Amino acid sequence: MKPIIEFCSSNMHHGTDRLMEQYELDPDVEVIEYGCLGNCGECYLFPFAMVDGEIVSAESVEELETAIREKIAVSAAERAALDKLIDDL
Repeated sequence: MKPIIEFCSSNMHHGTDRLMEQYELDPDVEVIEYGCLGNCGECYLFPFAMVDGEIVSAESVEELETAIREKIAVSAAERAALDKLIDDL
């Protein structure tokens, strides 16, 4: 299952458009752009995205990229642990 990264077009003024374009080239993730993700307070203050339905934000786009990668890694580890648990049953 590919991680889903959702971007808000209203948040692009922070530079998340470049990050979204970068992820669109990555075949290992699914990228979706919405006109609004309903996080207006977050959108105004910081660059953010949603990764598998959870908000990931940072002070800069560079930090957001790192935070997204970390969230994807954590989610993958959690899925692997759950898969192992199910297999062991």
